[in-house]
Amino acid sequence: MSSQVSAIDGIRAPFLMEGAIRKAIHEFKYRSVFAIAPELGALLANYFESNPIPADTIAPVPLHPRRLRSRGYNQAALLATQLGKLSDIQVEEHMLARTKDTPPQAQSISQQRRQINVSESFTCVGDASGKAILLVDDVVTTGSTMSACAAALKQHGATSVWGLALARES
Repeated sequence: MSSQVSAIDGIRAPFLMEGAIRKAIHEFKYRSVFAIAPELGALLANYFESNPIPADTIAPVPLHPRRLRSRGYNQAALLATQLGKLSDIQVEEHMLARTKDTPPQAQSISQQRRQINVSESFTCVGDASGKAILLVDDVVTTGSTMSACAAALKQHGATSVWGLALARES
């Protein structure tokens, strides 16, 4: 497990998952309120501009195909697309694939349980070789999902992998 934790170079999130941001993310993620994607993406872009992270490619954290069919969209991909437009960095929406249909991380309690939940759940299906990749997601709690993604990307030659989420659980 510890090798996964060390795979990510760092994770940043401009907001705590509380108040208006919590409400906005829940509306966006669970109630299909797509209209706020540009505003949420702009919040990420503003943070990214003020707090640069080395990146020449943006990759969203993927959903398993079953969850994607059920939800109808990947909220991380919508955020990544907005961030890419505003930062002029290429977005590779299909850099990663989720190969295991794991329970939502929000249902996992401990960091160890979260790590086990996502262990080897992702594979790199794009060209990560020599790239500094910025992973984008809506919320980060323990960093287990981003660490598992980073491990897959680094196994395929990524030089660095940083995570950027809109909010973090306190």
